[in-house]
Amino acid sequence: MDQPKVAAVITLGCKLNLADSAEIGRQLQDRGFAVTDRLCEASAYVLNTCSVTHVADQKSRRLIRAARRISPGAIVTVTGCYPQTAGEARVLELGADLVVGTRDRDKDELVSFIGDRVSVPANAESTETTHTRAFVKAQEGCNDVCAFCIVPRTRHREESRSIERVVQEVREAVGRGVREAVITGTQLGAWGRDFDPPLAPHRLIGGILEQTDIARLRFSSLQPQDITPELLATWQDPRVMPHFHLALQSGSESVLQAMRRRYTAREFLEAVERIRGSVADVAITTDVIAGFPGETDADFEATLSLAREAGFSRIHAFPYSPRTGTVAMKLAGQVDAEVKKERMSRLLGLGDELAAEFRKAHEGTVRPVLWEQARMVEGRQYWHGYTDNYIPVYAAGGHLSNRITMTRLGALLHDGLSGETAG
Repeated sequence: MDQPKVAAVITLGCKLNLADSAEIGRQLQDRGFAVTDRLCEASAYVLNTCSVTHVADQKSRRLIRAARRISPGAIVTVTGCYPQTAGEARVLELGADLVVGTRDRDKDELVSFIGDRVSVPANAESTETTHTRAFVKAQEGCNDVCAFCIVPRTRHREESRSIERVVQEVREAVGRGVREAVITGTQLGAWGRDFDPPLAPHRLIGGILEQTDIARLRFSSLQPQDITPELLATWQDPRVMPHFHLALQSGSESVLQAMRRRYTAREFLEAVERIRGSVADVAITTDVIAGFPGETDADFEATLSLAREAGFSRIHAFPYSPRTGTVAMKLAGQVDAEVKKERMSRLLGLGDELAAEFRKAHEGTVRPVLWEQARMVEGRQYWHGYTDNYIPVYAAGGHLSNRITMTRLGALLHDGLSGETAG
């Protein structure tokens, strides 16, 4: 039996990109390709890029050049947000054979382009693999105009997928052995707003729970204004994981206003209180930008104070990055690079402190863990997985891949806790 041709699908950036890459990978598998997410020798590359910061732009450029260098004769296709900001001509100069947009029809064009140019043996070995988690896109695009954000330019206006389509994708994932579905979107709380009549996100969650057998369900990201009683009610189902990602960006009222966010610091904390009052043992993670134009020392201290009060289990911190075409790029009061660096250091330190406190509070408890893969930690092999409330856990012992076990959580280990399976 012939060996299949390799298609490398490499992803930079957000969970929405991961969902798009997963769809592309499945389509390529259906055409007989062996799909990998490693940057290696391949017959074809799908490079799903990011442009949220200038660093993301640099990574995208390096990735395109690297693919062309590793396999000079391969088909190199590029999608994601970077081509939307850099322009098609620039991406072609870097070595791409095809540049496409971020809509579903663009991805179909990409798969057809590769399939038409790379001959796959008719009797190639099957390349089916099982993953523990699937990223399922429910929505993309954003109608907001946050001052710092380039995404509305790269991901167009809001478009929601129907409940039926999302349910079908989750069912297909379950059929492949997936235990956890992560529902993703650019502005997930906007799901259903573009329907006639409009629908709210809790209807989507309810539809997935009622019509699929998925063992675990997560929502990738929400905003404070999305946290309604109806939405929180769906978290009473034990299959919905006690984990919320709420993007803060800043704890300063004046900076939030300058950012054009649609909530105040007080409203953010009220949303956190509603979540904690409804969902036991919940993890709340967040994004924070350091050094937004005009951010004073007092503004930054307000962010640190709010983060402590909210009790985040993880902080994703980013230095402000000017993006062409955004309002913030033209604002007065651009923060000095060294000041941004110092604020980033303090943010990351606080994030580590809060994460350790959250993990330590769960030492000795028993929680369900979905085990993913074996990893080497401190010179020893462990099975690695996540609790329902997203604590990384490491356990020694037998083969645990894609199993959900009740696990007693032990001491701090690496970026999580040690664990001992209880069944």
